Order: sequence, then structure tokens, then C-alpha cells
Amino acid sequence: MQQRTTRRTAVWALVITSMSGFMASLDNLVVTTALPSIREDLGGGLEDLEWTVNAYTLTFAVLLLFGAALGDRFGRRRLFCAGLAVFTGASAAAAMAPGIDGLVAARAAQGIGAAVVMPLTLTLLTAAVPAERRGMAYGIWGAVNGLAVAAGPLVGGAVTEHLSWQWIFWLNVPVGIALLPLARLRLTESHGPDNRLDLPGTALASAGLFGIVYALISGNADGWTDSRILTGLTAGAVLMVAFVAYELRTPRPMLPMSLFRSRAFSAINAASLLMFLGMFGSIFLLSQFLQGVGGYSPMEAGIRMLPWTAMSLVVTPVAGALSDRIGGRPIIVAGLALEALGLALFALVITPGVSYVAQLPALVVSGIGMALYFAPTANVVMASVRTREQGVASGANNAMREVGGALGIAILSAVFSAQGGYASPRDFVDGLNPALWTGAAAVAVAALVALLVPGRRRAPRATGPDDQPRLPLSRRGSGHEAAAGAGRRDVRT
Repeated sequence: MQQRTTRRTAVWALVITSMSGFMASLDNLVVTTALPSIREDLGGGLEDLEWTVNAYTLTFAVLLLFGAALGDRFGRRRLFCAGLAVFTGASAAAAMAPGIDGLVAARAAQGIGAAVVMPLTLTLLTAAVPAERRGMAYGIWGAVNGLAVAAGPLVGGAVTEHLSWQWIFWLNVPVGIALLPLARLRLTESHGPDNRLDLPGTALASAGLFGIVYALISGNADGWTDSRILTGLTAGAVLMVAFVAYELRTPRPMLPMSLFRSRAFSAINAASLLMFLGMFGSIFLLSQFLQGVGGYSPMEAGIRMLPWTAMSLVVTPVAGALSDRIGGRPIIVAGLALEALGLALFALVITPGVSYVAQLPALVVSGIGMALYFAPTANVVMASVRTREQGVASGANNAMREVGGALGIAILSAVFSAQGGYASPRDFVDGLNPALWTGAAAVAVAALVALLVPGRRRAPRATGPDDQPRLPLSRRGSGHEAAAGAGRRDVRT
């Protein structure tokens, strides 16, 4: 009876957290195929279109760790429901936005809600699923989130063409309303061990990232020597250095720098940032290429991204289960290498008159690569820290991914604007080609960084303070207990 109850609790937690994560991840890129329609309806230039994406990713990124800390203090289920309510309400506000400024503001509010929801999905899922089944659960969770990222252009295109761009936001409302009572009734409340909020750290990180991303987005339009651009870059960099220095000294940091003593944690987060930098920036521009140069409607453009989406749906669950057997490193490295290859293939074939058949290999390879990356990443992150650190570790990894996405759109759009523009198909391709090579290079570096993730090592079981398998100090190069989420015979070191 108890086993049946545990299984039912785990299934409900997986469904609720996966659906909530799907919504939050979907809204990262759901607007990309709707951008031409939004520009036609609300006006605005390239910088405004970038902000419809980056307003979400930026607030999402800089508040993820704060959202995890709020959950630890006030209750993870309670804050999960609150974040879900904010996200749902902001989605309705985005759908009713009267102008581009209102849309950007609503997107920022969506990001705030998602920043609370997303890190708590993994914490709540980890608490509900037995240790021996977490690899499969993380694989399914990763598959759903990977599918959301890849399906964003398709969903946005289909809804924009057959309804209107406003409906890409209205769709969140009934889903959010349905999930709220389920989360309240089916998830178990829990709190973290540390309940202080790091307000200075949150302010430093938020201001620093905003300054850098604002400067990157506005640099081509305003000129890279403009005082506002130089101020944004300089002040942003100084504030980020101040953030690291403050986190090293405060007794209750938002992001404990001690986590980065773990080679696995440091490597997977650096790889995630670079992966999302290359992937997000590329998809942002490719979705516009399919419509503006390829001449496809929003839905037709989304359908032509299906090979990317379909590969994630098929490959990710299998890769998640496989990571339990052989470890996450080889799967992640292979995925990042294939993702870099896929973007490079796009760069090699992109011309104003390129056929869809010529683009198909790049779509398939990119889809397989993204699926292989998503599947084991959550498992590696959660296994690299102690149980009591899993909430902040989840928030940190999601923050790195979202920061990478915001930087990717800003950097690749800056490369695009410097070399091309919207004046003609040739002009667009002239800008897109070097941007794709930039994205491919970033993901290739991510693959090299992922090689630093330690492999699996069979070790004797021992009891640590968190009731987890630990290696003797002399064999733990990271200084952390290996493999939180434990219960497995193999641990990561």
C-alpha cells in the first residue's frame, strides 16, 4: 500500500512539474515565429523584437536563484503555486498588450513567475521520486522541457497563422488554472535548511546582467562607442565582479561559490551557458529566415522545424535511461558535438534560394544533439551537490541556461546586424551566416568544456551527514559529496 502511494505521488509530481516546466520553457521561444506578425501589428525594430524574447529570458535568468531561495524559506509548494499564478496572469496581460512596450513589460512579468516555478520543479520532483528512479524521471522531465524549447517555433507559428499571435499567450491561461489546484493537492510541502534571503546578491546579479545584455542588444543601433553602451558593458562587468566578491563573503549567499569547487558542477554549468548561447541565438534568427527569406507562413515555418522537435521527443527519454547506465558525460559531450555540427551544416548551406531538403540534415542533427544534451543534464547537476544544496543547484543551472539564451540572442543578433539586415534576402543571409558560425563555435566550446565533467567511478558505500554515498576525502577532487540523490552503486566524483 505504501509503495503504491509512493508511486502515485511520484507520478503526480512528474506530471505537474513537467507540465509547468513545459510552459516556462515553451515561452522562451514561442514568440520567434510570431515576430513578423507582432512587428506588423505593434510596430518596432529589431531591438524591440529582441526585447520581446530577452525581457522574458533576462528576468527568468537573474531571479531563478532568488526564486529557489524563496521556496526554501516560505515553502516550495506554496511558492511554486504563487509563481504559477504570476506566470498565468502575466500571460493574459501579454495577450492583451496594446503596444510593444506593454508586451515587453508583460513578458518580463512572465519571466518573474517562471523564475519561481522552474527551479522548484526539480526540487519537488527530487523529493517525490525514489533515488533509484530519478534518472528516468529526470530524463522524462528533460524530454518535456527539451520538447518545449524545440516546439516553441512550431506552436507559435501554428497559433499565429490560424488564430493570432495573442493566442500564444492565451494558451497558458487554462493550463495554469488547471495546474494550480493539482499542485496544491498533489504536491508535498517542504522547506530548505537555510531561510535567509540574499537581497544584495540578487540586486548585484540582476543589475549586472541587465547592463551587459542591454548594451549588447543596443550596440549596433546606438553605436558601440556610445556612452550608454560603454556604461552598460563596464558597469555590468563591474557589478558581476562585485556579485562574486559579495557571494564569497556573505554567510548566506544566493549562489554559494563553494559549489563551483565541484568540477562536475562547474563544467556542466559552463557548458549549459554556451549551449544555450549558440542554440537560442540561432533559432531566433533561423525562424525569421524561414519566413522572411524562405517565404513560408508562420505555421509552415514551424512545421519545417519539426525534425528538430521530433528528434527531441524520440531520443531524450532513451538517453535519460542510458545515462543511468554509463553516466551523463559521454551523452552530453556527444549531444553538444552534434548540436555544433548541426549549426555548422546550416551555415554551410544557407543561401537566399536554399531548398528545404538541403536544410533537413542540419535540422535532424541539431535535434538529436539537443535531445542528447537535455536528457542527462539535470541528473548530473543534482548528483554533483549535496541534498540540501539541490534547490540552489537547480536554480543555478537554469539561470546559466537562461543567461546563455539572453546573451545568445543579443550576441548573435549583434553579429547579424553588423554584417547584414532585413533590406533583402541577400542582406539577411549575409548577416545570418556569420551569426550561425558564431553559434556553432559556442556550442563546440561547450562540448570541450563538458569533457571536464568527471566520469562514473565505482566506489564503496559509506554514510555521510546527508545519508548519501560519499567518497573518502582523499578521493574527492571536488570537495563535495558525490552523487546527491543517491541510492545508486555508481557515483560521480
